Amino acid sequence: MKRTTLTDGALISIYREGDDSAFEALVYRHKSKVYTAIYLIVKDRDVAEDLLQETFIKAIDTIKGGRYNEEGKFGPWLQRVGHNMAIDYFRRNKRYPTVVLEDGSPLLDDEIFATQSSETLHIKAELHQHLRQLIQELPLAQRQVLILRHFAGLSFQEIAVQTDVSINTALGRMRYALINLRKKLVQRDPAYVRELYP
Repeated sequence: MKRTTLTDGALISIYREGDDSAFEALVYRHKSKVYTAIYLIVKDRDVAEDLLQETFIKAIDTIKGGRYNEEGKFGPWLQRVGHNMAIDYFRRNKRYPTVVLEDGSPLLDDEIFATQSSETLHIKAELHQHLRQLIQELPLAQRQVLILRHFAGLSFQEIAVQTDVSINTALGRMRYALINLRKKLVQRDPAYVRELYP
């Protein structure tokens, strides 16, 4: 029987039995969709290629380690792994651009640091670290939309596709993420927030 006619589950079973060509068939079948999902986030072909390879390496480790159990859902599972790899890439590289609140004001106003002295650079680094911690405390759905929008630069249409929700749901999650971030800033450092938002 040709590999192209076998289900993902059958190919995974054959691969577990030691036939590497079965995994090659899985790669051929799914690489385009996984690559696209990654590229939409990182917007860099070389990075997307690297993350695609990492995604398949993780799939191999998961299958060989006996931890894969998403029977019949290999494609969506693989895309989720690739999506998470892309998000992790942004976290590792600490890309934290200006997050804009609902009223159009930046969460951290870079104009405050315009002089860029060593002291202000240190303060800026601390504030960005503080912001990273606050973002990690957000509920997963809100954190995901915030990162995809402000860090990866995706449109709400792209976010809706990536997260498998409606555009209205994506917009709502972003709204609550920004509200919660502002609340967390107020709770942690009221004086700092008063300085930014007098």
